Amino acid sequence: MTVQASEAPLSRYVRPASTEEALDLLATGNWRILAGGTDFFPAQGNRPIRDDILDINGLEELVDLHHRDDHLFIGARATWSQILRAELPPAFDALKLAAREVGSVQIQNRGTIAGNLCNASPAADGVPPLLALDAEVELASLAGRRILPLDAFLLGSRQTARQPGELLTGLRIPTTSTTGVSHFLKLGARSYLIISIAMVAVRVAVGQDGRIEEVAVAVGACSAVAQRLRRLETALIGRRVGDDALAAVADWPFDELTPIDDVRATAGYRRKAAAELVRRALRQAHEQMVRDPSLEGRVAA
Repeated sequence: MTVQASEAPLSRYVRPASTEEALDLLATGNWRILAGGTDFFPAQGNRPIRDDILDINGLEELVDLHHRDDHLFIGARATWSQILRAELPPAFDALKLAAREVGSVQIQNRGTIAGNLCNASPAADGVPPLLALDAEVELASLAGRRILPLDAFLLGSRQTARQPGELLTGLRIPTTSTTGVSHFLKLGARSYLIISIAMVAVRVAVGQDGRIEEVAVAVGACSAVAQRLRRLETALIGRRVGDDALAAVADWPFDELTPIDDVRATAGYRRKAAAELVRRALRQAHEQMVRDPSLEGRVAA
């Protein structure tokens, strides 16, 4: 009996030393990109790795957070622990609160912000706060770089707009979106290490008269992708940030959301939970402004 060898090619593993080298490699084939690995290895399970692996953990230029012209740039390899330690204005408090919810401390030390986005889970903790900050995604390839709003990058559950040959190199937060204060709340079946039933990020900036001049409300785990509630935001503009705004939220139908029934919660419960979390997040933001009125118009330096 003749035994034939498998014709399946052996997988390749490459760790480029520069972004340019990584882009050259991405242009040559179908690579699976490895960053922190906190989603990669659990998803692999006990199956052998058959994909060609492009390990970007050697790309030091994708680690830092720094200011550029009119935006804050967060490198793709920035970890959640780095974000927690970074000196950022109160508009980023929601992002820091979400960073504390990304798994355990060990996961926060390894997991990257780009990995959280490219994994494209409807319950990704980092997405609602980034949406509330009007985050943009920077994608690079040999053809050049392009910038996409985060809500245009996330197309659905486990689906993104990243094209073959592209590498997500970082996020851009416009300086104009770093005003005011923010808050993040997450609901799950227990206090820690959970997948969300619903989560909410809110960012609010008010004028000297106490009326809302700018507001962002983003909800996750209640649709195929997290989303900004633009119509609700419009309804909140011009209202006083306390009871007046809370009354508007109490009357809002939250029909922008399209939650599902699953093992964690029913669709109806998710919609009600999202409404309550929005109210609580707005109340927390208001209380923060009352404690420190100087926060109302603070912008990133």
